[in-house]
Amino acid sequence: MKTLREAKCGETVRVVKINGEGAVKRRIMDMGITKGVDIYIRKVAPLGDPVEVMVRGYELSLRKADADIIAVE
Repeated sequence: MKTLREAKCGETVRVVKINGEGAVKRRIMDMGITKGVDIYIRKVAPLGDPVEVMVRGYELSLRKADADIIAVE
């Protein structure tokens, strides 16, 4: 299983699990990233931070640390 951070630009992945705890997990879920949702990786900054994704019809930028706790397939 890989993380959202490891997904390549232009790839569409599905969320399997969010590994964070407490406020971090709640914040990610409040952004619309929940189990089973499809995420399209739009852009990755040159140094890998942030990652711009498309989820539920809107664009979202995530830090590497946040993308690292989202398990995808």
